[in-house]
Amino acid sequence: MSFINDNFMLKNEPAKKLYAMVKDLPIIDYHCHLSPKQIAENYQFKNAFDLFLGGDHYKWRQIRTNGVPEEFITGGADEYEKFKMFAKTLPGLIGNPLYHWTHLELKRYFDIDEPLNEESCERIWNKVNECLAKPEYRAQELIKRSNVEIICTTDDPVDTLEYHAALKSFSTKVLPTFRPDKAVEIGKETFVPYIESTGVKSYEELVAWIKARIAYFNDYGCRLSDHALEYVPFAVGDAKAAFDKRMAGEELSKAEIDSFKTAMLKACAEEYVKYDWAMQLHIGALRNNNKKMYEKLGPDTGFDSINDLCIAEDLGAFMNYLECADCLPKTILYTLNPKDNYVLGTMLGCFQGAGVAGKIQFGSGWWFNDQRDGMEAQMQALANLGTLSAFVGMLTDSRSFVSYPRHEYFRRIMCNLIGKWVDEGEYPEDYKALEKIVTGIAYYNAKNYFKF
Repeated sequence: MSFINDNFMLKNEPAKKLYAMVKDLPIIDYHCHLSPKQIAENYQFKNAFDLFLGGDHYKWRQIRTNGVPEEFITGGADEYEKFKMFAKTLPGLIGNPLYHWTHLELKRYFDIDEPLNEESCERIWNKVNECLAKPEYRAQELIKRSNVEIICTTDDPVDTLEYHAALKSFSTKVLPTFRPDKAVEIGKETFVPYIESTGVKSYEELVAWIKARIAYFNDYGCRLSDHALEYVPFAVGDAKAAFDKRMAGEELSKAEIDSFKTAMLKACAEEYVKYDWAMQLHIGALRNNNKKMYEKLGPDTGFDSINDLCIAEDLGAFMNYLECADCLPKTILYTLNPKDNYVLGTMLGCFQGAGVAGKIQFGSGWWFNDQRDGMEAQMQALANLGTLSAFVGMLTDSRSFVSYPRHEYFRRIMCNLIGKWVDEGEYPEDYKALEKIVTGIAYYNAKNYFKF
């Protein structure tokens, strides 16, 4: 019998009852990296490698750890041989969420119960490829099969959103998310070429352009922004002078960089409040550590890690700056370093209110924390310090069209954690109250918070 059974990850009787309440709820994937072009064109996957391993740096890292040459990961090797290297790696990933995710995906989409390993590799490759040749396994059908109600992609301000427009008749809502990092990160080498590509000539023009693009995104149903921050900036200074100096090719001090970023984030936040968007702040990634491989493969290829920063003072000052200016939007705070769980968990309570339930959210276990212990730690911190029942729940943060079982994984872990508290007598067996809590976290809180 497959270990992916009805009671997978459900270790107590209350958990089983709670999971029955959430398992069939639709999915709201409010943060992902799916390609709107592939959705709109109803992409047909070439084979199992294309579906499971194309662009998935989570898997690439582990295959490298298994001593596999790069040729069989991102290089020019035959795609079956690449898939076989993943199959060879997978059995050793005991305790790693990739093991669970992969077998959930095989079970839910292809009804494959046997573990993926060297022995089963060819059988599974052939069965998956046979399925992928059928129309019901194209991109849009995989989304429908996953019971996804809302998808929020991640989109640059310059994007035309033509593919979102083409998807207006699709049964799943595919909405853009505003990701202006390239216009904010003035200290990076990409800043000047990006600004030049927009035709913007001055700081004032940049602010006006950003605001116009936010309005454009809003017309396409956008409900969220997203900002990837290595650290939370806070400095009040002359943003215009910093912009002019950078565009002239001069280097900036950290204070100048932070004053520009603070001003740009504030300009964005003013518009987010205007349109009732939520602002996502992803904090704490240390990117592109392996410069040799970055030069060879580029970003997002498996060479990022967790940064170790002191974030509390600047985060508090930044949020207070927005609050005092009456432009603090609904905000979701994510930390990549779990040492900061309690920093975020306590910061939330300082800025709640304005008639919005859970206005400031502690985002779900993100990236390296997207595993059982990380998700439990995030929910336990939120429960200890705030209101777990107001939590907007899970997202995929994925480029994969078969990553939706991660929502099932989260729901099972969430129900098991809450069920454990019930089983141990820390909360009564009041299933009416419990149903409201677990269905809220799984679906309804996000639907109400983002006003989908």
